[in-house]
Amino acid sequence: MKFKAMKFVGAIALSCILVLSGCSQAIDSTEKTTEEAKEEQGVVEVIKLATEDWGYPSPFTHYSRGPGIYKMQMIFDSLLERDENGLIPWMAKSYEVSEDGLEYKFFMNEGMKWHDGEDVTVDDIKFSFEYFAKYPPVSNGVMMNGKEFIKEIKLEDDNAVTFVLEQKSAVALDTIGKVKIIPKHIWGNVTDPNTFTAPEATIGCGPYKLTNYNMEQATYEFTAFEDYYGPKQRVMKVQFAPVSDSILAFENQEIDMVSVGTDLLDRYKADENFTVVENPAFWGYKMVFNIEKIPALKQADVRKAVAHAIDVNELIDKVERGAAKPGSSGYLPPDHIWYNSDVPKYDFDIEKSKELLGENTLGFELLIGNSSNEIKLAELMKISLEKAGIKIDIKPADTKTRDAAVKNGDFQVAIIGHGGWGADANMLKTSFFSSAKGGSGSVATNVIPGYENEDIKALADMQSKELDEQKRKEMVFELQKMIGEDLPMLPIYYTSGYTIYNKTKYDGWMNMFDHHSLEHSKLSYLER
Repeated sequence: MKFKAMKFVGAIALSCILVLSGCSQAIDSTEKTTEEAKEEQGVVEVIKLATEDWGYPSPFTHYSRGPGIYKMQMIFDSLLERDENGLIPWMAKSYEVSEDGLEYKFFMNEGMKWHDGEDVTVDDIKFSFEYFAKYPPVSNGVMMNGKEFIKEIKLEDDNAVTFVLEQKSAVALDTIGKVKIIPKHIWGNVTDPNTFTAPEATIGCGPYKLTNYNMEQATYEFTAFEDYYGPKQRVMKVQFAPVSDSILAFENQEIDMVSVGTDLLDRYKADENFTVVENPAFWGYKMVFNIEKIPALKQADVRKAVAHAIDVNELIDKVERGAAKPGSSGYLPPDHIWYNSDVPKYDFDIEKSKELLGENTLGFELLIGNSSNEIKLAELMKISLEKAGIKIDIKPADTKTRDAAVKNGDFQVAIIGHGGWGADANMLKTSFFSSAKGGSGSVATNVIPGYENEDIKALADMQSKELDEQKRKEMVFELQKMIGEDLPMLPIYYTSGYTIYNKTKYDGWMNMFDHHSLEHSKLSYLER
């Protein structure tokens, strides 16, 4: 089998140079205390952040939204990681891909340890993938479109593992690279992982250990793992706790980061101690149609009538105070690397909505979350929709109840807000068909009950197998146009907003290339 080698020279290699350099300097500077050395390196003892309870952070018990996923990922590492530009080496120091695109061989870093001191081995890598195939985790699973895509896992020596695929896939590297690795010596005898909440369930090989979790108080504490193989930690502890008023908590130094809208920007821009970061618009709201429950929505013109009856600009101004970008009918947001701006536009036009609705009578129950933003969003929608003759009944529910109802198809029309809009364009395959199944429990991968379009489905499948990047990009652009013309789901808007932090305390924050939140990147807490 011929392979193309793809060796990484990135974050881990650089961190090793920095660590070795730091050791050399320490020998020459023995008079410096540990605290002085930490201060020189920009190390802080504690970062405090706001949270709610997002579940026990094992791969099987955290909640399926971003704040739950990324807390788990503080503990558990994967073969690859994400920085601002793309995939980078992590547990794997390099990899090779066979010329036919069916084999991926990863070469592992040496000296990796589990949090309990045991060695990480390639057996753990193989075990993790086989275990997740039998017991799917909440996120970062080993399925692709609801099917196993790995034919065989081969261990050829002590530091290499080869994945043989059933068929070539444009997203195989991304999918394999994100899977979180778990220790065989702990999980090997666990037959009900969804109820396994012993302390050992959060033993990983990542940069942080879980040192506190209190479900009732919704608090978390992650402490730096001293024997971590990768970049050294710049933050010794990361603590999460609820706050009643995030702005007040930030100004009282109870938390070290806060998200704000445009109305508060001037307060922080005027102070040179603060850094203001405009968030990429990778978190957004969409309207999901249950075509099985509302037969009139089988007609594309009826779905377009709904779109024309929603004043998106008004929603952005009144709900997000201007900090959002209008939804694209082609689904991918403007900040996505493969966004196609040449898709149909459905501007606010009540008369056009009535024309498209024709003789159809349309009314539905609108399921939403119970946050103040979603309630305001729905109430404004109700006013404009009813001007077009579309009657709606707003049904608020707490986030977890609403998410469960959408996953189970127990709704008529729903408003869902979630992140992940910057992810690989293969989401255009996993999000639109009643026969599709995402590889994650996230609401970002829900499908549209009752919707089928064979032309869109065929092109979505083709792009997922095309390994030539330019050819695949052209397919994805065409796919966005086709989706926009049929409008099976209605993206409403993508929030941008701003994140504020005090750079005099800590200035190591960074985004992942496909994600909107600085605090979710584990690289934010590490040297690089």
